[in-house]
Amino acid sequence: MKLATSGRSAQNGLLASSALLLLAGCMVGPKYVRPAAPLAPSFKEAPPAAFKAVGGWKTAQPQAALPRGKWWEMFHDAQLNALEEQIDSANQTLKIAAANFRAARDAVRYSRAAEAPTIGTSPSISSEHLSANRPYALQFNNTGSAGDFTLPFDLSYEVDLWGRIRRTVTAAREQAQASAADMETARLSLHAELAMDYIELRSADAQEQLLRDSEKAYADSLQLTQTRYEGGIAPESDVSQAQTQLAAVRVQETDIQVQRQQYEHAIAVLIGKPPAGLTIPATPLNTRPPVLPGIPGLLPSQLLERRPDIASKERTVAAANEQIGIAESAWYPTLGLGAAAGLEGSSALNWFNWPSRFWAVGPMLSETLFDAGRRRATTDIARANYDATVADYRQTVLTAFQQVEDNLSGLRVLETEARQQHQATASAAQSLNLSNTRYEGGVDDYLQVITWQTALLIYQRNDIDIERRRLEASVLLIKALGGGWSTAQLPTL
Repeated sequence: MKLATSGRSAQNGLLASSALLLLAGCMVGPKYVRPAAPLAPSFKEAPPAAFKAVGGWKTAQPQAALPRGKWWEMFHDAQLNALEEQIDSANQTLKIAAANFRAARDAVRYSRAAEAPTIGTSPSISSEHLSANRPYALQFNNTGSAGDFTLPFDLSYEVDLWGRIRRTVTAAREQAQASAADMETARLSLHAELAMDYIELRSADAQEQLLRDSEKAYADSLQLTQTRYEGGIAPESDVSQAQTQLAAVRVQETDIQVQRQQYEHAIAVLIGKPPAGLTIPATPLNTRPPVLPGIPGLLPSQLLERRPDIASKERTVAAANEQIGIAESAWYPTLGLGAAAGLEGSSALNWFNWPSRFWAVGPMLSETLFDAGRRRATTDIARANYDATVADYRQTVLTAFQQVEDNLSGLRVLETEARQQHQATASAAQSLNLSNTRYEGGVDDYLQVITWQTALLIYQRNDIDIERRRLEASVLLIKALGGGWSTAQLPTL
């Protein structure tokens, strides 16, 4: 009868525990809603129709997303394409970001493991000899030895009454998505950095070629002044001025070579190579007109879905929201289920016999009655951290809008500046030709020639620099628009 009563008690305990499990649907804490972000109906610096009509920035057709993935192919440069292809497999910074994402993804599995019970075992075999002089020893059984062979299995499980475990899993998942977005931000930044360095390198090639051509022209001018001086037509000061002009342009040419080498070294490191392992042949930027890609027409609201850094901040906000619920769950009781079962015998002969079995099972409820304000402080900290992540998210959105507007404006203004600079360069070239003719005819002194030679070189270098800035503004605008990425690419974990 006693055994039957014990069995019914155990069954009642199990039924009660099962009923409590049904309460696991409760979840305390705020439900996540993506915070509102500052938006505008359109981009302020979007190019007007009149600007588009004169061959400036054009809206891509159809007005969809940027090409997925390899956006740099829009520049139609085979060398750039070949270099960009090496980033993903060789760049060490990107490998760090990828490793961080893998760790964050594994953290989701770690948190999710708390949804299942933990089962462990600790088998042991021991032999014990009892002391004859131990306290309270019975005189008729004051000596002897005992053996203990134990094979226990322990089970522990926390019932997720208030959603703490589920929120922990959700927070880990959202942090992993933020890490994935961080990896895409790093990838986009690295590809854009390589494109920028490549444009700078090609610009340096163009500057170097221009300075070589100017050096040849200045050498011809020096020869002319020497001939005129030897013929008694020109003063010696003309020769000195021509020599100074030639020496100055050689200094500029040497300085450009230093810059060019530094950009080549930077590109080598970006693709995971030592600088000695990469040599890029010189190809001046101005050997062909720059190819400026069409940019899709996007609304500011769409930018929220296209920037991986914005997505990362938004996922961080979501994770911070879960931390509030986790902190609030500490105000409620914790219900755990524990069980132990196994075999215990006095020797190897009776270790696995049916009478050697033992078991115990039951729930355990715990509640903190007084903690001097610790739980309240933890909840307030979680709420403050959430507010900080919301502000960080909104600031990232504002910065993204600024970057788009800056580069839209830059492309439009640089288009106008390029036309103006071409006109100034053509005028300077014409003035130099007139000055050379007047000098050879003895009408002007050589100072006029040097003045227009200097002006023409400056204007020609400005031409190259403006084209470089236009290409870089295109790269930066593509980067500011997310490079073709979208939140649909976030992993589902």
